[in-house]
Amino acid sequence: MHRRLLVVLVPLAVLLVAALGVPLSVTVAEREMQETYVDRLNDVGRFASLAETALSTGRTEALQQELARYHELYGIPVAVIDTSGTVLLGPAGAYQAAARAEPALPRIVTAALAGARPEPSGKWAPWDDSALVVAEPVGRDSEVVGAVVTISDLSKTRHRILVRWAQLAGLGLLPLIALVAVAWPVSVWVLRPVRELDAASSRISLGDLTIRADAEAGPVELRRLAESFNTMMDAVENAVERQRAFVSDASHQLRNPLTSLRLAVESLEPHLRASGNGRQVYDVAVDELKAMQRLLNSLQASARMESIRTASPVDLDAVLATRVDRWRALTATAGQTLAVDVPPGLRLLEPPGGLGSILDELISNALRLSDAKVVEVTARVVRDGVDAVPDGVDAVPDDAGAGGLVTIAVRDDGQGIDASERAQALRRFWRSPRHQNVPGTGLGLAICADLVGAAGGELRLEDGLPRSDGSGHGLAAVVALPVVPQMESSSGAPAPSPA
Repeated sequence: MHRRLLVVLVPLAVLLVAALGVPLSVTVAEREMQETYVDRLNDVGRFASLAETALSTGRTEALQQELARYHELYGIPVAVIDTSGTVLLGPAGAYQAAARAEPALPRIVTAALAGARPEPSGKWAPWDDSALVVAEPVGRDSEVVGAVVTISDLSKTRHRILVRWAQLAGLGLLPLIALVAVAWPVSVWVLRPVRELDAASSRISLGDLTIRADAEAGPVELRRLAESFNTMMDAVENAVERQRAFVSDASHQLRNPLTSLRLAVESLEPHLRASGNGRQVYDVAVDELKAMQRLLNSLQASARMESIRTASPVDLDAVLATRVDRWRALTATAGQTLAVDVPPGLRLLEPPGGLGSILDELISNALRLSDAKVVEVTARVVRDGVDAVPDGVDAVPDDAGAGGLVTIAVRDDGQGIDASERAQALRRFWRSPRHQNVPGTGLGLAICADLVGAAGGELRLEDGLPRSDGSGHGLAAVVALPVVPQMESSSGAPAPSPA
């Protein structure tokens, strides 16, 4: 997260350096070019004055030597030309060679022969390679007899400008480097408690209420925030523990009086009269006592299971190996058929309390409540909403579970639950009207949904298998849990599925 702070600070620093450095760099370039232009302008002005005297008197030897010496010293060809453009004085060869590479030369010479002082040629940008052409008329107004022209190669000047810009850029980077050097450790110091607090929040969202934030690191404000966070978590953990303890203790304390009450009621059976409605009242009382006992057992089991809030990886093969045979026996006793279609090698995150207990509850509901003829258990790996194990493929690809979910579905072709009732079916103590006379507490699916959610998964109800009479579909309970990378066995291959 400290990198995010740097991502904000560094561009600001760059903009600051650019805001200060770019105008300064442009000023340096303009000043360097202007000085060069003024120097050339002074030179051609002086040569124009000498050329006017030399051409009027016919004494051109001294000027010719001075022009040659100028070219020798500075490498700049300077020539005196007449109104037709013919070179009268100066290094003609060097001038003509340089003139051929300058397309702006005719315009400048024409303006100078007309008696004007033209604007300089070329672009002053350091990355441009054009020369600087400066011309000065010889004579004035209608008495112009020629012009003095210089063609200056600006490569050295541009090189100096680039060196200056590099120096300015280096100086501009110094505050940026200093800013980064200061911001990096400061951001680490400030944001480390924030990262730890974020990690603690993630752990708590997974059900670990024992985690606490470090209240000794970082600025004073973050330390106070961490202390408040820890205080809040202490209160939450205590409240949750008291709630669980109350449910468990209340269930335990009510068990003995309820058992005694049931024994007392059942002891009245020999004293019932053959006539009257005593037998009916007796049967209702016994059934209600049995329902209360089942409810207390469910509440106590719920408190025990919900006290386990840690999810751990598990092989689905290992879970099924301990339960498939028992499920087959139960379905055979009830005159039903169990079909299991699970590819080998699936490894997933097991909910608190165990995946086997959740599957047992889903199988039990399908057997007791649906009047189904067929119960089917399937499992698939789903990644990005797409089935990673197509039909007809028995094994799971090595990368099929990367970042995906394992969906375990328990489907039946029984009565099912209306779509409008499925959301309520995952609430505690809810029971379908058609199941009021079937033993149960209405807690099973709700507890399973909570435990699956604690592992980062989801329990949902969908349409099941089509009924044999074509009247609709049964019910499907689908458990979706995060995939855990498969751990190979010593032979290098996952263990085969017991299904």
